[in-house]
Amino acid sequence: MTEGREQRRDPRVPLVLRVEYPGVPSAVRDATENLSAGGLFIRTERELDPGTRIPLQISFPGLLAPFEVEVEVVRRRPPGEAGPAGVAVQIPPDRAADRQKLAQLAETARSARGRTRGGYRVLVVEDNPHVVEMYEYALRRLRSGSDALDVSVEFATNGQQALERLAAPPAVDLVLTDLFMPVMDGFALIERIRADPRLSELPIMVISAGAADARTRAIDLGVDVYLQKPVQFVDVMSTVRTLLHVRG
Repeated sequence: MTEGREQRRDPRVPLVLRVEYPGVPSAVRDATENLSAGGLFIRTERELDPGTRIPLQISFPGLLAPFEVEVEVVRRRPPGEAGPAGVAVQIPPDRAADRQKLAQLAETARSARGRTRGGYRVLVVEDNPHVVEMYEYALRRLRSGSDALDVSVEFATNGQQALERLAAPPAVDLVLTDLFMPVMDGFALIERIRADPRLSELPIMVISAGAADARTRAIDLGVDVYLQKPVQFVDVMSTVRTLLHVRG
């Protein structure tokens, strides 16, 4: 079965989920780019050769309890215009139960894209005005289309400004933050949010160009999703949509 036939039979749903590898240290975490009933695409720098079978643990905090599936690597994608490095994987024919799990997840994600709630507020914490402009454009696109979300976006240039905004009404539904900023960086902001009983369950999404140690530290502090810069519009939109549905 070719990948094209698989894609036509099982439409892909853009969805960012956490991917871990049983038996591999927890610091090694990747993320999905999309999924279908037959397989998924994982953004990863791991050297996984086509034909290799590997177990995966897929999860999303607050939305999806961790569950394991066995997959077979179909192809590798080198980093480039199509996106960062990654691998396309499929559920092997002899893993019918795993295929059913993925099919149910894909259908749940597809249905969630049609649900909405009014008045979501997203706080973007970023000191680079060019990056802010890009995020604003991506989030504005969530307000259009058949699965539009009523999203308002606010901005802070550092962690201290963000904390001041979070202490005031109306409540924020999602924080999207960089890690490296003046005055108070993203690490300190995440730590303060998770230590505040009023904010401890607030979804936090990090988009950063930091190295692997920064990613590991952010995850250990309790971020829900970590995306590596450069990031595509579809990744920002898909992840924000998922986190807001968790919040709603």
